[in-house]
Amino acid sequence: MTNWSRSTAEYWDGKSVMVTGGSGFLGSHLVEELSRRGREVDIFVPRSEEYDLREKSDIKRALLDSEPDVVLHLAATVGGIGANREYPGRYFYENAVMGIELMEQARKHGVDKFTILGTICSYPKHTPVPFSEDDLYKGYPEETNAAYGIAKKALLTQSRAYRKQYNFDSIYLMPVNLYGPRDNFDLETSHVIPAIIRKCVEAREHGDESITAWGTGEPTREFLYVKDAVDGILTSTERYDKSDPVNLGSGREISILDLVNTIVDQTGFDGEVEWDTSKPDGQPRRKLDTSRARERIGWEATTNFDEGLDRTIEWYEAHREEIIKSSA
Repeated sequence: MTNWSRSTAEYWDGKSVMVTGGSGFLGSHLVEELSRRGREVDIFVPRSEEYDLREKSDIKRALLDSEPDVVLHLAATVGGIGANREYPGRYFYENAVMGIELMEQARKHGVDKFTILGTICSYPKHTPVPFSEDDLYKGYPEETNAAYGIAKKALLTQSRAYRKQYNFDSIYLMPVNLYGPRDNFDLETSHVIPAIIRKCVEAREHGDESITAWGTGEPTREFLYVKDAVDGILTSTERYDKSDPVNLGSGREISILDLVNTIVDQTGFDGEVEWDTSKPDGQPRRKLDTSRARERIGWEATTNFDEGLDRTIEWYEAHREEIIKSSA
């Protein structure tokens, strides 16, 4: 196995980097880490109030304003199972048009490196576990988030086509479900970890006897701590230059039932969990084969799940009042 160096400052020194989605959950952590990695790195975050990345003219203006050497495309229209079921057309169109046009204009503008954040929602519903990147095109995604998954997978096809025709250096990364401080705790659009943390803390504070969780609790998921994801994205950008997709995961599979019970314990909620089986479970299992990231990039996740969960709960408890106020 290659003896990878952990020194990465040289790659970023003096570069101009555009980070789409840089003010979001993952993006805010990435911008912080990027500013630590390189000397005199110029980071540009196109804010949605100034640049609508669904519009070709705004994409071109953002590239002209920032003149980036590297584009890290994190921006996406995302949500949990409920949001994906309610807005499939929006999730397909906005993610597809934003990524496709951004890559095209970046190519024309002479960007040196383009990193795309895909999604494991692109995998077929019944992919053999652990999910191998080679199985990505062997079936249709799980129905509740298929529109989002297919829109994102289109960018992988574009990445491969552009490398072949234009020798455009783009890479495609697929992080598993993320969690950590600054996650989205809005119950209408959040994923399972922040949603259950918020429900447990609020129920504990209000003295409620129970909380409700979606589905049966039987499906399994894998989760990646946000700072590990950031390290995976930046390290891949530095070291990887092929269009074969790469999974980024922790290698730990947990059932939704066990996940919810763990959060119940760690938040100190002593009530019951009621399972609403009228709600969808989503994909039956999710666990990634992360050998490609290890072998080709020299990257592995390092954060213990319980420790990451503790940090996430602590952050939510400290910021709960402002989160509730902003979502009211």
